[in-house]
Amino acid sequence: MALWGGRFSEGTAETVFALSRSVHFDWRLAPYDLRSSLAHLLTLETSGLIEKSDAAAIRGALKELSVQVQSGAFVASDGDEDVHSALERGLNEKLGVLGGALRAGRSRNDQVTTDLRLFTIDHILEIARQITLLQIAILEKAGEYVNDSAPGFTHIQHAQPVSFGHELAKHAQAFARDLDRINDWLARTSVSSLGAGALAGSSLPLDPEATANELGFNSVFANSIDAVSDRDYVAEALFILSLIGLHLSRIGEEWSLWASTEFAWAKVSDAYSTGSSIMPQKKNPDMAELARGKSGRLIGNLVSVL
Repeated sequence: MALWGGRFSEGTAETVFALSRSVHFDWRLAPYDLRSSLAHLLTLETSGLIEKSDAAAIRGALKELSVQVQSGAFVASDGDEDVHSALERGLNEKLGVLGGALRAGRSRNDQVTTDLRLFTIDHILEIARQITLLQIAILEKAGEYVNDSAPGFTHIQHAQPVSFGHELAKHAQAFARDLDRINDWLARTSVSSLGAGALAGSSLPLDPEATANELGFNSVFANSIDAVSDRDYVAEALFILSLIGLHLSRIGEEWSLWASTEFAWAKVSDAYSTGSSIMPQKKNPDMAELARGKSGRLIGNLVSVL
């Protein structure tokens, strides 16, 4: 199912549909698309563009569809072009032609960037929560060793004596900067694009501020063309994630070194270690090594988007 039509007298070639089909990528936006649809429905209703009885029916169908998406009872089909067309199909299956009323005043352009902003904010805030928990754990452990001396290293050579707690706490400081970057990023990203239309807004009496408030955004777009074309927030998010990955990589590198027989500074739990297929005495800090390696993928994703 495609959401576009109009002047076309021929159907889409199968090869064109296969090349442009994106639902296998953007299906993860489904919960956010349903949220933005509920917010758009509210402004259509309050503006008098949809009868209250029709709005109630659409709202009920959207909420039912949301439950089905979450449970896996509703999924995209082979004929769906993208997440938007898949969910509209689901809505039409429940409501018939009434499901199409939700298209009024909305383009896939302002729809998809709104969904993507919601998705990115949701996931970055969850990462911020986990980083905060990691910070707390690091600082608690640093407090246990604040009075214990250890050699400080440069070039992996003894340099100056330091507190081992001080050595550990440096990682918490790096994560504090990551959290600052996330807060700074959020101020630019928490901007609603709904109401921008394809690029020049809509002639319908919509209320972009109402939809922004409904979705929890801090502000509304200032320029409709920029609103639908901006993906700065994605690149910035990937940059922040790349730095977080590098900071985790530093911890992984240290733990791999400290857990070695030569250092013997740290002991990694068996639950977070692996062994050898031929050397039974081995205990490998694979999780620390994987943390180092996976940071490269984050950098690759950033470069790919840029």
